[in-house]
Amino acid sequence: MQKGKASADELITLILQGIDEVKGNDVSLLDLREIENTVCDYFIICSGTSNTHVNAITGSIQKTVSKAIKDKPWHVEGEDNAEWVLMDYVNVVVHVFQKHIREFYDIEGLWGDAKFTEIESSINQALK
Repeated sequence: MQKGKASADELITLILQGIDEVKGNDVSLLDLREIENTVCDYFIICSGTSNTHVNAITGSIQKTVSKAIKDKPWHVEGEDNAEWVLMDYVNVVVHVFQKHIREFYDIEGLWGDAKFTEIESSINQALK
């Protein structure tokens, strides 16, 4: 597929694969399409256990998306301290938090009108 031509569903799938590859925690998908004046269509939110884990998650997402569809984030913020890294793929924005920072900012609560989907990791699915 050509750069920037991936569907939102394909991009979401690749991002979730990247998160799962390095065992990102508490993965959620927020569908913002029904809300007026949003900056994107979807948020993907997940947690890492440390600065190193947050960086591993963001690196895995970038590698997975780049390898499959030759796309890269339009903008990335927060990599320096790796407590909250925001990856902007234009119609999909990824938030990778350390747990305490995620609880403090409560993005899910701020966007309470969004359609919320909790994503099962392959580890959780294997345990069922």
